[in-house]
Amino acid sequence: MNALHLLEGLIFASREPVTEAAMRDVLARSGFEPSLVPQLLEQLMQDYRSRAVTLQKIGPSWHFRTRPEYAAALTRVIEKPRRLTRAAMETLAIIAYHQPCTRGDIETIRGVSLSQAVFDVLIEERLIAPSGRKDVPGRPVLWATTSRFLAKFGLENLSALPRREELILDPDLLDVPEDDAEDVAPVATS
Repeated sequence: MNALHLLEGLIFASREPVTEAAMRDVLARSGFEPSLVPQLLEQLMQDYRSRAVTLQKIGPSWHFRTRPEYAAALTRVIEKPRRLTRAAMETLAIIAYHQPCTRGDIETIRGVSLSQAVFDVLIEERLIAPSGRKDVPGRPVLWATTSRFLAKFGLENLSALPRREELILDPDLLDVPEDDAEDVAPVATS
């Protein structure tokens, strides 16, 4: 048995992205040195560099993804994922940029009340999950994005989210002095 092939098979066969801790565990149980994981991942990335599939790090985990240039040809063959509504995308953006946040926080930022159906879709798609409770009367649930959110949007971590300045095409719309621009919390716009 080959450690590189074992790791490749593990990532390929896994339905969800695989953490490096899980990889180390599988290597150790198979008699290989767990500390080889970074070296093996680098080798796999090199091996898949010129293929239609690439090895990608999503948060703390790794998985294989089809390269974007092949997406158009494959969308006719592979079932398309459910498209999120505008309300769901706005809610998801607010959670991503302001997490952890409560439903009340989201409604305040959006300026409208939030339907349970929007939350249900985001939970069902496993894009958000409860991350605790706010220490205020009523103890409302705090919501945060999940590793599936990172995978769906091709982000390694939350710091890879675009900054507000990157989302607004006209810098005059920022209405923030350049010295204070770094203090502005990012907000997704459509």
